[in-house]
Amino acid sequence: MAFVMVLSYSRQIFLRFCLDARMENFLRGHVAAFAAWDGVPRVLLYDNLKSAVLERRGDAIRFHPTLLGFAGHYRFEPRPVAIARGNEKGRVERAIQYVRHAFFAARTFKDIDDLNAQAEAWCSGAAADRRCPGEPERTVGDVFATEKTRLLALPDNPVPLLERVVVSVGKTPYVRFDLNDYTVPHAYVRRILTVLADPHEVRIADGAQVIACHPRSYDRGAQIEDPAHVQALVDAKHAAHQHSANDRLAHAAPASQTLLNRAAENGANLGAITTALIHLLDRYGAAALQDAILDAMLHDVPHHSAVRRALERQRMKQGAEPPVAIILPPHVRDRDAPVQPHALETYDQLKDNTDAAITDTANNSASGDGD
Repeated sequence: MAFVMVLSYSRQIFLRFCLDARMENFLRGHVAAFAAWDGVPRVLLYDNLKSAVLERRGDAIRFHPTLLGFAGHYRFEPRPVAIARGNEKGRVERAIQYVRHAFFAARTFKDIDDLNAQAEAWCSGAAADRRCPGEPERTVGDVFATEKTRLLALPDNPVPLLERVVVSVGKTPYVRFDLNDYTVPHAYVRRILTVLADPHEVRIADGAQVIACHPRSYDRGAQIEDPAHVQALVDAKHAAHQHSANDRLAHAAPASQTLLNRAAENGANLGAITTALIHLLDRYGAAALQDAILDAMLHDVPHHSAVRRALERQRMKQGAEPPVAIILPPHVRDRDAPVQPHALETYDQLKDNTDAAITDTANNSASGDGD
């Protein structure tokens, strides 16, 4: 979309391109024009576009409330042109035709930033050097230098122009904005958050707290990830897995908690020890593991290797075969899953009801024969 603003007296043109016609981009064009001119016109005439005029009935006009707030901040008067009065907007329409033929025709550019940089140079260069229609003996740039002194001063603080969207985080730590997915910390899943976006950055906030910042993407279906968010999720999943394994270990072999505490005091890797003990539990069983851990603690060696040696001594003493880990595919493991048997008393009840029905039928038949 092209945003064009023309000063009525000097015909100075401001030209800017944006990717869509959203209200935020429409107002950003205003801000950029005011900054380029270092001032604000006292009255701005608008065609009857929806970004400016929501409704008009005769002389009654309902402006867009966002535009009215923006105009109040910069202290200009928004004024719509009359319907079917082309003479009121002739200056800007001729400027648009001039842009099409003198600037845009056959022009090449790399991206929208490059295009806007070329437009800015053209407005202050070739477009400003043309003759002013109202004063042909002077250029547009010369007349603009006079008109500039009559513009209103810029406010001390520009109005913040952010796209604000309320989003819902699902089961995964991503929020969808403008057809792309942006990561948030995993602690914010199943939450309602707010996206605050400008042309270059997407910020995600929980109330007044900004919890994520990403460069804005204009692709479709892209995933924009903060490596810190991904790593935190991986660490949390790993910690949850370790916690689950530790609970299982504590239930099967209570002495394992004493071993892990002693190992932590020695600076050992608790994750590796827990994983090794779980493997030993699967191979040797809970009772054997409990005895082996007590043996390792008796010798003051809080490590899974000492537990493994104790288990092997027990096995050889008993003359048992070495345990072999059997890895089965899921569909085979599911066949051996324990099944809760159904109470057979319910079938006895069905049988009793059937016998009663047969007896009743027999009785009825006998009565019929007697008749």
